[in-house]
Amino acid sequence: MALKDYCFDGKKPLKLKEMPTGAGEYKVQKSDLVAKTEENMLRAAELQEKLYAAKQEGLIFALQARDAAGKDSLIKKIFSKLNPAALKITSFKVPNKTDLAHDYMWRINRAMPERGSIGVFNRSHYEDVLVVQVHQMQKGYVLTPRCKTEDFFARRYRQLNNWEEYLWENGFRMVKIFLNVSKEEQKQRFLDRMELPEKHWKLSVGDMQERALWEEYDRVFEETINATATEHAPWYVLPADNKWYTRYLMSEIILKTLEDMAPEFPPLDAEEAAKIPMVMQELEKE
Repeated sequence: MALKDYCFDGKKPLKLKEMPTGAGEYKVQKSDLVAKTEENMLRAAELQEKLYAAKQEGLIFALQARDAAGKDSLIKKIFSKLNPAALKITSFKVPNKTDLAHDYMWRINRAMPERGSIGVFNRSHYEDVLVVQVHQMQKGYVLTPRCKTEDFFARRYRQLNNWEEYLWENGFRMVKIFLNVSKEEQKQRFLDRMELPEKHWKLSVGDMQERALWEEYDRVFEETINATATEHAPWYVLPADNKWYTRYLMSEIILKTLEDMAPEFPPLDAEEAAKIPMVMQELEKE
């Protein structure tokens, strides 16, 4: 599959059960693709420097996935290759009392990067239409009844689309990633967490219990992606069973996005440029 086959921008519907979760035929190319990942990130780092210098656009990658799909390791292995001075990583946990006292985008807006920087959301604003919908959490929200109608999530899809379009029109690009792990691979990763002492810190009984809702999560992920996939804020549904392959595809997405943005170093201000000969003379006299 080409990168475009993992991309959903509103032109085709996602059928989640038809999407691959592993590397498949590309397993035989592992060494080449691992090397290509490194090459991609070196080139991406060069473009990131131009993005940082130009400060004309900002870029956000929003990562969503089931538990144990590899979000943390993807950030560690891929985004660590970029300049940390122009990188802002935010992990969104369960909303606290303060978060819930505000609108659901309040904490997201506080985490937005500046133009010239890249933001990475480990979980994101999509938690508020995914896990909230699966568990019907909105029924317990302290909200006026007019806000808790049957079209609650349809309205949220519209709000998210409008917000992402607003970002696009104000110099920020949003790229959304769903790491598609299989039920079998997730089970193995949970077993590893129980058996390996160095992974015990990742253990969560609650995460494991969510497996009982696998089919409902499938439905909600598919519905959400189809409702919010647009040209200016596309989704990529990436196979997550083979982490090296996920990292390769992520490097391709980062590089493609930065190439599409085509940042360039800004020219020297004319007034400053006029001062250079004099400054050079002063330096040469030292």
